[in-house]
Amino acid sequence: MTVRHSPAQATSGLTAEAITRELRDLILAGSIGVGVQLKQEALAKRFGVSRIPVREALKRLEAEGLLHNVARQGAVVAAKSVDDLVETLDIRIALESRALTLAIPHLSAVDFAAARDVLQRHEASDVPREWAELNLEFHTVLYRACNRPTLLKMIADTVKGIDLHLRVLLSHSVGRKSSMDEHAEILQACEARDTSRAINLLEAHIEHTQTALRQAPPIPAPFGF
Repeated sequence: MTVRHSPAQATSGLTAEAITRELRDLILAGSIGVGVQLKQEALAKRFGVSRIPVREALKRLEAEGLLHNVARQGAVVAAKSVDDLVETLDIRIALESRALTLAIPHLSAVDFAAARDVLQRHEASDVPREWAELNLEFHTVLYRACNRPTLLKMIADTVKGIDLHLRVLLSHSVGRKSSMDEHAEILQACEARDTSRAINLLEAHIEHTQTALRQAPPIPAPFGF
């Protein structure tokens, strides 16, 4: 594969964390396509480092679900089936419903104001990549009052692990307006401390993505460098 860097970027001494972050950004932006092989030797040369931080970065990305190991190929940008994604969204429903149930009694006016701010930034944004980030930020604002750091990390990792695949399969604009409306309704239910309604709205919100996936065309053939 080819990873392009400016002279300033292609410097030695990059940490595994920095390499992980840059590769993650390239994968999630679609600059490194689904099915593309990531070779340690080529990456080490491009980043100006030994294979050790590259190997660690690839392990981290595999743990996030962005890469998987293929026999005789090594690390490859992961492709997931619609069934895999639908099942992962079921897991999201379970995790996020629990987080929201625990969080609602502890949500404050500050949390509600932060959630409204995210909705406003989402509405003002015309950058598709930002929509996914703002979506996670909105949900995180509502869930963090659950005071379950491990649960919150599981949710964030699950969301990030399928974001690339959702964006490969679904148009950036699919359901954007309805998704924003659903976010507003979830927030209203939380402000009213109506836990039952908030959970029902949250489940329906994620189920709409499942429906869109089932109606989407087949996963495109691998692309890349």
